[in-house]
Amino acid sequence: MLHHKLYAALAYGRENRLNRIVIDAPRARLGIITAGKSYLDVRQAFDDLGIDEARAAELGIRLYKVGMVWPLEAEGVRQFADGLDEILVVEEKRQFLEYQLKEELYNWREDVRPRVIGKFDEKGEWALPHGSWLLPAAGELTPAMIARVIAARIGRFHTSERIKARLAFLDEKEAALARPRTAIQRVPHYCSGCPHNTSTKVPDGSRAIAGIGCHYMATWLSASTTQTFCQMGGEGVPWIGQAPFTETRHVFANLGDGTYFHSGVLAIRAAVAAGVNITYKLLYNDAVAMTGGQPHDGVLTVPIIARQLAAEGVRQIVVVTDEPAKYSGKSELAPGVPVRHRDELDAVQRELREQPGVTAIVYDQTCAAEKRRRRKRGKLADPPLRVVINEAVCEGCGDCSEKSNCMAVVPVETEFGRKRAIDQSSCNKDFSCLKGFCPSFVTVEGGRMRQGKGVGPADFSDLPQPQIPMLNEPWGILITGVGGTGVITIGALLGMAAHLEGKGVSVLDMAGLAQKGGAVWSHARFADRQERLFAARVAAGEANAVIGCDLVVSASDESLAKMRDGFTRAVINSTHSVTSEFVRGFAAQAKTGDVAAHPDPQFPLAAMEQQIDEATGGRAEFLDASRIATALLGDSIATNLFMLGYAWQRALVPVSDEAILRAIEINGSAVEMNQRAFLWGRRAAHDPQAVAQAAMPAGAPEHRRLSQTLDEVIARRVEHLTAYQNAAYARRYRALVERARQAEATVAPGVALLAEAVARGYHKLLAYKDEFEVARLYAESDFLRQIDARFEGDYTLNFHLAPPLWAKPDPVTGIAAKRRYGPYLLAAFRGLAKLRVLRNTLLDPFRYSAERKRDLELIAEYERTMEDILAHLRPDNLETAVELAALPEGMRGYGHVKARYVERARQRRKALLEAFHLRRSSAAAVSPPVKQDPVALTE
Repeated sequence: MLHHKLYAALAYGRENRLNRIVIDAPRARLGIITAGKSYLDVRQAFDDLGIDEARAAELGIRLYKVGMVWPLEAEGVRQFADGLDEILVVEEKRQFLEYQLKEELYNWREDVRPRVIGKFDEKGEWALPHGSWLLPAAGELTPAMIARVIAARIGRFHTSERIKARLAFLDEKEAALARPRTAIQRVPHYCSGCPHNTSTKVPDGSRAIAGIGCHYMATWLSASTTQTFCQMGGEGVPWIGQAPFTETRHVFANLGDGTYFHSGVLAIRAAVAAGVNITYKLLYNDAVAMTGGQPHDGVLTVPIIARQLAAEGVRQIVVVTDEPAKYSGKSELAPGVPVRHRDELDAVQRELREQPGVTAIVYDQTCAAEKRRRRKRGKLADPPLRVVINEAVCEGCGDCSEKSNCMAVVPVETEFGRKRAIDQSSCNKDFSCLKGFCPSFVTVEGGRMRQGKGVGPADFSDLPQPQIPMLNEPWGILITGVGGTGVITIGALLGMAAHLEGKGVSVLDMAGLAQKGGAVWSHARFADRQERLFAARVAAGEANAVIGCDLVVSASDESLAKMRDGFTRAVINSTHSVTSEFVRGFAAQAKTGDVAAHPDPQFPLAAMEQQIDEATGGRAEFLDASRIATALLGDSIATNLFMLGYAWQRALVPVSDEAILRAIEINGSAVEMNQRAFLWGRRAAHDPQAVAQAAMPAGAPEHRRLSQTLDEVIARRVEHLTAYQNAAYARRYRALVERARQAEATVAPGVALLAEAVARGYHKLLAYKDEFEVARLYAESDFLRQIDARFEGDYTLNFHLAPPLWAKPDPVTGIAAKRRYGPYLLAAFRGLAKLRVLRNTLLDPFRYSAERKRDLELIAEYERTMEDILAHLRPDNLETAVELAALPEGMRGYGHVKARYVERARQRRKALLEAFHLRRSSAAAVSPPVKQDPVALTE
């Protein structure tokens, strides 16, 4: 190696000109040496600064492209460096080329040796105080960063209006992105039904160490209990060094099955040798899920793992699974290895954390995404079971999100607050959400979902042809969206379409962990010939078009940076799509009951649309594409092709429609639906009103229609309370609301904030969901009609709840355990609903329960509070009064979950009342109240 092979490699590189000068100048002053992706970025930076090859030669710039980065061939380097004043090294990450270059040039005479800069300027890398990085070693270099450095280095002898304009734009864009703005992030999250939603949880008082794999996301999804991570094969090993120096007695370490097979068993062996107290949670997903669901490199089963762990000296091993029955009878597990249901995971972990030495849990549950693939391919049985939520019964407490951590549990805005629903298109049938302590969950067994029929065949022959963009200059399209929804497919289709037409094209997909519901970008660049394309990414401010398949990703810094006022045109899907923040926010609310500390997650639609509109100079269009595409084609997966068709009709795509349709055909997946989606997108751009009419839903549930006026809010609640109990009960409600309305009009004419807060809050307390009301909302609402509209065939309904008079408490938690009840329960609901006239009478069997007593106390407390507020209402304490009146909206859930919310609300009520009276007292001390004409108060 040292005597022959290195020198043979150097000779090979020199003979084949692997390193070569690609741009030269007669009197070169500045040399730039670069390799790989950085070379393309440098060429793009040249384009952005208006420097072509002729201009570079005129300015004295020499560009050296390195094809063999190690060892750096000396003869070519010295030829490149000859006559230069300065060399700029542009390379990703650490100083690999720069150090070699300095080594090659060090022994040159000082009068001929050029100055070398790269990661730092002339001051150098090691001078103190430490200077700023010129081209950072951490993260990715971009053409914009490189353009700034090149402009600065040649600025001593040249500048131009083009260079000044480019630098000014970059400064303006940086300043714009640095300004505070309303935004949410599309953070990667476990797939719906992912085993890690359950397997990565640890008992209270314990902590876990993350590893490499999808479960690494626990470091931000469960940040309070899972911290730090290490390299593949080092899972848990840091604990060997930490254990003797901490009061913590035990930790858990997450370890994926693919990593275990690769090298993770070595980490377990080291822990056994060290004798530390640690429990490895070996997450057996039956696939290498993080990188696309590939099979293991060899045979790996739970019995093999259990036997190997026993052979390594692991003291106690427990298999935890969602299918214990498959281990019944003759099992190949190691002797003494018990099998427990995943519902017992918390208890198992509590037991093992008390055991000395190394223990292990083999958590056996197939990857949710892999299950979905196998079901589609007919390789795995698809259980005839679906979960639905009765939105009228749901209290929006978030306990189902806390139990499942599932993205398929989505928020639904209704007249009576934010509720939950199951997104059937993303549900992978894990059923963890059923554990949420709520009677609103129903499973539909048998039958099948009614398939979306769309609107049937349509004639697209009359669509006009737009003017396809000319490729006199490269054309850049940024495609944004959510991982796993087909964003990358759009880039691939455009790439194939351009290839079919003989055009130059480059497509770069930015995904990674984004495939797990995170942000995805596809950069597509087009030119009349391939040689005109350099950097694969669309440069800052250089997106001719943005096809935004997701609003959240389109409004991110990464996307906004690519837009330019007056240059970029954008078409954006504005449909609300739940983010990880919603799931984690709901779970935090349910766990703590603290709505003030964990406020309801919001979807700032208007703010994000405004940011995109400003970035494009008003050249952005927004459409509810997911809803329209689903209605037209029966599946939300059609949305992205629909967006592509819309953008094409708007003349934003520089390839023909024939090429795109052919590319869809070549792709071979759902060809007919994808082609129709593209054509419907074209029609939506041409005739939006007709398409919106075609996609009009047959009729949404009445409770999803939101009231537009205060009078409507009150009227609908009066109607609801009349059905809830009787007309007298509704009159009681209306009387207090009207008093609040009159009092508010006295201190703040034209304002109705307090009145609306009372209208909503008082109703929520009066309409508390006792056993009678839950029964009524099943038996006398439109719930059964909704089920019939969504399912067909021979199906039965099962209800999952914990009736207070029959439910038995869990022996560990003490919480009433939910059970499944069959369709016969509907008859009981009908009978119980009719008995609501007994509510709070001596014949009411529920009136003496702690929950019902609490509900009545809350009503009485609220009425006393409102009496106090209305008697002392002033302009300066109106805002506090509104918050007090709205407190009931933060009291959510059933049983022990609602108890948490009520406790927090009562604490908040106490603090707000003190503030309310403090402001009143302070105002009275400064300005005594003026006696008013009683006639004026009634006008």
